[in-house]
Amino acid sequence: MPPRLQHASRRLFLLRASAVALPLGLPLAAHAGFNFFLSEYTASREELQAEITKRFPLTQRYAEVFNVSLLDPVLALDAGANRAALTARLSINSPFLQPSTVGGMVSISSALRYDAPALALRLQDPRAERLELDGVTGRDAERLKRIGGAVAQELLQGYPLRTFKPEELRFGRKTYEIGDITVAQDEIKVQLK
Repeated sequence: MPPRLQHASRRLFLLRASAVALPLGLPLAAHAGFNFFLSEYTASREELQAEITKRFPLTQRYAEVFNVSLLDPVLALDAGANRAALTARLSINSPFLQPSTVGGMVSISSALRYDAPALALRLQDPRAERLELDGVTGRDAERLKRIGGAVAQELLQGYPLRTFKPEELRFGRKTYEIGDITVAQDEIKVQLK
């Protein structure tokens, strides 16, 4: 069959399949979140939040003196800037601090990128937008904010929001690649190409 007729035949098949599936309440996508008819994958903020929560807390040592931890992350999506944002509790611990642990909150915003070898949607170039510490003021507060912000950015650089399984990107005989990433108010959409 000529390629043009194959395409028309496939389109007719898909239209008929959707006409049958909709009244029966059958899903049109092969996997939840995937819509192969529209060539896109949609991840809700709630789905991404659940994935992120599983991998926290995150901890890293700084200058062999401080332990910085991020806990209880909350994901927000900024459609206008096409960025994701994480707000987390921050804990800085050191025997040189009085008291030895300082708490606070940090807010990080980040662009998104697709890592094809790892099949992962990752944070790209996160930056600390706001950092507040409890009970610390003056020069000590400024130093600890710099440390906390730097470690938070480093911990979240390349952090995976969603990792795909190879079989999720296959539909029939076609294997899809991830294209454009669009952040909406309550979801992230990625183009399947």
